[in-house]
Amino acid sequence: MNTPNTEAYKGVFVFAQQVDNQVSGIAYELLGKAKELAADLDTKEVTAVLIGSDVKNLVDDLAAYGADKVIVVDDPELKEYRTEPYAHALASVINEYKPEIVLVGATAIGRDLGPTVSARVATGLTADCTVLEIGDFPLVPIPGKESEQLHKQLLMTRPAFGGNTIATIACPYNRPQMATVRPGVMQKIDPVAGAKAEVIEYNPGFTPNNKYTTIKEVVKAVSDIKDIMDAKVLVSGGRGVGSAENFKILEDLAEALGGQVSCSRAVVDSGWKPKDLQVGQTGKTVRPQLYIACGISGAIQHVAGMEESDIIVAINKDEDAPIFDVADYGVVGDLNKIVPQLTAAIKAEKAKK
Repeated sequence: MNTPNTEAYKGVFVFAQQVDNQVSGIAYELLGKAKELAADLDTKEVTAVLIGSDVKNLVDDLAAYGADKVIVVDDPELKEYRTEPYAHALASVINEYKPEIVLVGATAIGRDLGPTVSARVATGLTADCTVLEIGDFPLVPIPGKESEQLHKQLLMTRPAFGGNTIATIACPYNRPQMATVRPGVMQKIDPVAGAKAEVIEYNPGFTPNNKYTTIKEVVKAVSDIKDIMDAKVLVSGGRGVGSAENFKILEDLAEALGGQVSCSRAVVDSGWKPKDLQVGQTGKTVRPQLYIACGISGAIQHVAGMEESDIIVAINKDEDAPIFDVADYGVVGDLNKIVPQLTAAIKAEKAKK
């Protein structure tokens, strides 16, 4: 086992996704994590890679959330996201500036862009990470080969085998080390007003070829569903709610608390609620101040999406349900009786004020 020659690769880069000239929230979350990772490395520098058309006005926003440098790839070919020009842009930046780590949001765009770019720059990529940290690889030195243990590696942790186990993955012999991270998993830093970043304008040149798709029309879906990732209070229902109609009692509780309704995958699979409301490994990761889980058993796939909530309340008739292992408060009983009583009590309390 030979120690890789990685001296030429320095710094932590974040793909700063923007859509319609607005930076996506995941970019700010990744910049916050990048600051932590950079602090544990010899270099403390964090660089955002901003790709698009007429997007230079977004630089100060990225600086406020932690970017020391912003590499701007600005070209008319990048107005809307298309795999080929965006992959060419990010891969060219990596080959030119040689970052040690590259973080990409696991959004619809990132899930397409990340693997494409990692293949082009001949490195690995760990998808859907929930934990990123700097450490040693192997985690435990191999007896007799302690000197071969590598230090200051990016350790990428993600659920594996359907969420039934957790895997920690490293990419010790190729650079950059690349990971995608689901929105809502990492936390933004508090923005620094007036912060400025060094701006580097870079354009590798774009020549349309047979890999370029042509966008004929952009049709935007209109939905009145609020994003559950922004909610301070979530009342979440699982299969134990019993039916789509029975979600009315959860909606009443959510209204009384000034919150929103969310659900588990079983509810979406049953057609009771749309996927936009799903919490969990294959849904959204949420961090509300209060999460009330009603009729949710607490499978690891669901818990992965809500365990960072400030306060978790579980209501379930099965006293052995795994959800009680992560709940701060648990009520064993029939949610059809408990939830309406809770709603009535909250309304009565508010009426006194």
